[in-house]
Parts: sequence; structure tokens; C-alpha cells
Amino acid sequence: MNDRILPGPSTETLRARYAWSVPNFAIERPSGDPAQPELWCYADRFSYDPGDVVNVHVHTTAVQYDVRVLRDGANPTAVWEAKGLPGQTQETPDNAYEAGCGWRVSFSIPIDDNWRSGFYLVILSMEFEGRIYEREGFFVLRRAASSHPKPYVLVLTTSTMIAYNDWGGANHYRGLGDDPYTDIAAPRLSTQRPVARGMLRQPPGTPRASNPTTPGPGYVPRHPAYEWAHVHGYSRHASDAFWSSYERPFVVWAEEQGYDLDFLTQQDLHESPDCLSGYSCAIFVGHDEYWTSEMRDRVDSFVDHGGHVARFAGNFLWQVRLEDNGTRQICYKDPTLDPIFAAEPTRTTTAWDAPFLERPGAATMGLTGLAGCYNRYGATTPRSSGGFTVFRPSHWAFEDTDLYYGDVFGNAPICVAAFELDGVDYTFRKGLPYATGSDGAPANLEIIAMAPAVIGEIDKWNGAVPIGAPADEVKGIIEMLFGDQIPDRFTGEFYGSGMIATFERGAGSVFNAGTTDWVNGLIHADPFTEKITHNVLNRFGSRK
Repeated sequence: MNDRILPGPSTETLRARYAWSVPNFAIERPSGDPAQPELWCYADRFSYDPGDVVNVHVHTTAVQYDVRVLRDGANPTAVWEAKGLPGQTQETPDNAYEAGCGWRVSFSIPIDDNWRSGFYLVILSMEFEGRIYEREGFFVLRRAASSHPKPYVLVLTTSTMIAYNDWGGANHYRGLGDDPYTDIAAPRLSTQRPVARGMLRQPPGTPRASNPTTPGPGYVPRHPAYEWAHVHGYSRHASDAFWSSYERPFVVWAEEQGYDLDFLTQQDLHESPDCLSGYSCAIFVGHDEYWTSEMRDRVDSFVDHGGHVARFAGNFLWQVRLEDNGTRQICYKDPTLDPIFAAEPTRTTTAWDAPFLERPGAATMGLTGLAGCYNRYGATTPRSSGGFTVFRPSHWAFEDTDLYYGDVFGNAPICVAAFELDGVDYTFRKGLPYATGSDGAPANLEIIAMAPAVIGEIDKWNGAVPIGAPADEVKGIIEMLFGDQIPDRFTGEFYGSGMIATFERGAGSVFNAGTTDWVNGLIHADPFTEKITHNVLNRFGSRK
């Protein structure tokens, strides 16, 4: 089995030098200077039950600070506050990104039994030189065990948040090593630290990872989200993952449309085999790139037993592990570096398409990140439509949309098919796309719409222009996974394709929008995207 993996050089293919690696972005961690305005917090867990107590850990250089807790959504609601809490600096390990901060508990929030299930922001504020300085943490409130489940439960993409969170200096993409131009990822990340600035709150109008502008000839790639983050002191990854960019816009739209949601986290999926019990529809939104095998187990069982999955998300890609009572996420990506690879190859932390994992990603979601990838991101398909082309207009998801074969919806400047997309190996017959099944896609998968996608950016500027997703990275991943037995779908000048697809398994079914940026259509009130979303939620709101 191990002979399918390249020995060591494959890791170096993931460490190319590109301008976005320059350390110009805000890396948050205590400076040791008491004259600097510092204020960060984290809760001891991601999710809680009514009646629980949320212990919050704070580091601040302020003499005192205030706290307010909001249930965020269409109508943000204040539920708790405290003023004039005494500030304290806390010693923080240099490797807090993997070891955790180890801060003492600063205050506790008692959860009232009347608080609704939802996403709660813990907003800290201090005064510094006549200005108000804020930072935030979060927690998720599950429904009360005694209450009846709502039809819909939104599962928040906390594992992907962990992967992109660079608070403390590193994440699953970069931060290690002495060369600031070389990306070396941290394979072990702690949940016991604050969340990087921008993942929980962003001001209105913040650029997204996808680029809505269609350039003319002589294009030099731009990454507006990274440029904005650099100028305004936010994390490089502020728009790459989690609540402010993805789940929040969906929740605002859903609540305004009258959908009543319960909330869970991916960690709840991992820890509780029964957490989806009683729900009709589990919803995933935005960027859900990282999963444990246990999380997939819960979703597979849910669908097999009659549940429905509405996935308005993209980039289903990596297997991770949780250790130390769920407080540490492990992802080596290069399987040869994972200490358990030889003894437990199926639990190795790498891409789901790896043959030794024996569990193709398409088996759970129908589509995978390696078969899709980028659109409208830097130098990837910069002049594509940014929308999906319809191929099966008679499918139930398109009912009453007035969409015809070949129509495009959600196109630029809306861009619903943008940033990162998922697909499968496919072929065309009589003008219609069909999955080949060569990558583990379900036999009854229906591809109903498509968008072009490429594996990454080609550097035509010899390193002089920032590149966000080098194509060489994906080629390196393919070599890592398959060695000299690379499947035909990944050979030659291969391209991916973003897709919307559905399939049924057991007594349940899955709708997969196959794009991180489906919420763009909801943010901009695109009538086609909104109607399709209604069709999915209304159909999936009850079990068969």
C-alpha cells in the first residue's frame, strides 16, 4: 500500500515561493508590550446546551473591559452583558496555535433556558487613547434536549475554521519555519485559542474571496479580499472560512424567509452519534473543507435512515483527526508525515481521494474538491461567467425557476459559482453530463448544472505577482496520493468542473450546490438562486 506514495520530495512541492507568503498580514498574538491595545478571548468549548455555563478566557492590556453577548442573525439580539470587568494579561506559549493558550478563566456566562439555539458572539470592548477597541469570540447553543427538533439544523463548519485560523502564528497552510516566503503548515492546531480577526465579524462591504470584476486584456490577477485584509489589519484568511463570510449570510436570509433553524457544530457531529436524530434536513454552508471520518459517519447514517442533506458549500477535501478530547485537530496532508500512516492508513490525515483511505469523498457528498477547484479567484478563470450553466432544467431543484437548458444563473457580478467548487469525473452523452463513477461517485448521481474550474493559478509573472492558489500545489497533492499510479482523470492537462448534483442513498437524499459561494446569490437576492434554495429546503423539510 505504501508503494503508492512518493517518499519525501512531495512535501516540498507544497512549499513554493509566492508573494502572498510575505509576512505583511496581521498575525495576532500577545506582544508582551503592556502599552499595546490587546484584547482577545475564547470559550472553553464550541457548543453548549441550555443551562450550561460558558467559561471565557481573556487576555487584555486594558485595566478594564466590557462584554456583550449577541445571538447573531437577521435580528442580532443582546442576551447578556457585563461592564468594568478587571483586565489581565496572560502568559501565552509561543506555539499557542497548537498547544492552546492555557489562559485562566476570566468570566463566565450562564446560559438561560430561554435562549434560542443559535450562533452567539461574545464581543469585548476596551478604551484605548480615546478610541474603542473591540475583539470577539463565539459559542454555539444547541437546542434543549427536552425540545422537539426543528425540521432544519445548520451544522457550522468549525473544522475548516480551525484549519484557517492563524491566531498565534500558524494554521494548516502556513506559519512554521524561518523563511517568511515559504509556506510550511502546522499539522496540529488547538481549539483553545481566539479566532483570527474577520472570521466572526466583518464590516459591510468587505470583499469576498471570489472576484466579481470581469477584467479586460492584459489582466494582472487581483485578490481583493487579501488586499483589503492587509490594509485594514485583518487576518489573511478572514474571508476564507466560517461565520462572517458564509454561514451568517445564509442565516440572515433563511431567518428573513421564515426558516427556523437549530444549530450544531462539526465537533458535535464528531462527538455525538445521535446529534442529527429527529431532524429532517442537515444544512452545510460555505467552506466545509475538513472532516473527520466520524463526522462523515454521522452524515452517512443520517441519509441512510431517511434524512436529507442540503449542502450549499464547496471544497470537500481533507480527512482530519481530533485528539485530546476534541481540543486539537490533526492534519498532515502529506500522508508520509502522519505518524499513524503505517499502522492505520485509513485514518491518515490527507485528501479523501487517497486510495489507502478506502473512502472516496464522493460517496458521502456526491462531489469532491479535487475534481473541481477554483473559479473567479485570482488568475483562475478570471473571465468565466461566474455562474452555473443549467443542463437538466426539468430537475425538481429548478421547478418554477423558468430556467432553460443552457441558461446561466448567478453569473458575475453575483458569482455563485466562484472561489472553490466541487465536481466528479464525468463524460457527456447527447448534450448531458454523466458521472463516470471512477472516483466513487454514486451510480444515481444527477449532474444538473456545471461551471468551469481549474486546479489552480498558473504563474505567468515569474513570482512578481501574488498567487493565491498555485496549480503546482494540487499537482503535488496528486503525486502524494497516487505516486506513479495516478488515475487517468488527473493526467495530462486536466481541468476540473464545478457542479450542482443530487443523489439518493438509503431512505434519504443529498443536494450538493458544489460551491463555497452559493450565498452570493442570497446576499444579492438573485431570484434563481433564491428559488432553488427554497425548492431544496421545502422538499427536504420533511422526511420521506
